[in-house]
Amino acid sequence: MVDLTGAPWRKSSYSNGQGGCIEVADGYPGVMPVRDSKDPEGPALIFPLAEFTAFVSAVKDGEFGTV
Repeated sequence: MVDLTGAPWRKSSYSNGQGGCIEVADGYPGVMPVRDSKDPEGPALIFPLAEFTAFVSAVKDGEFGTV
């Protein structure tokens, strides 16, 4: 269980201010908390840091195509 009370959430640098972005909270060893910026009081997902880093790299490399 990860206590996210007072988590330092930051919005994606790709956010255009119109919603639909994620926020992440740095500073949690070994994991990356992620939440929907449109629902900050909603649930957060907790990903293992290595897997989240691999996902971000794959997105940057275009491995999933474009949407």
